[in-house]
Amino acid sequence: QVELVESGGGLVQAGGSQRLSCVASGIINRINAINWYRQAPGKQREFVGSLSCGGSTAYADTVKGRFTLSRENAKNTVYLQMSSLKPEDTAVYYCNAAMKFGLEYWGQGTQVTVSS
Repeated sequence: QVELVESGGGLVQAGGSQRLSCVASGIINRINAINWYRQAPGKQREFVGSLSCGGSTAYADTVKGRFTLSRENAKNTVYLQMSSLKPEDTAVYYCNAAMKFGLEYWGQGTQVTVSS
């Protein structure tokens, strides 16, 4: 089992930056990738970005060039650095662990609100 805890959300002005953290605990050596998703009010959850255990990254077109994923292995933490934020980035952001045997785990989410 894996537990994920997100933090770093809050209120930020448009054009500003915010860094989200996802701390993983448990059987983290079986994690294939850490993914970030977001869900805005009234909308479906959507993919934001992915960081594989090998270090490869992928981003949704809507955030490419503005968001960056990184990790700090000593702290079992993946960061989502968000810059040039827009009001449409307002959402609850979720951390997801995709495991090597098809399972996945989710964090509780952290709210990011971008004011115009």
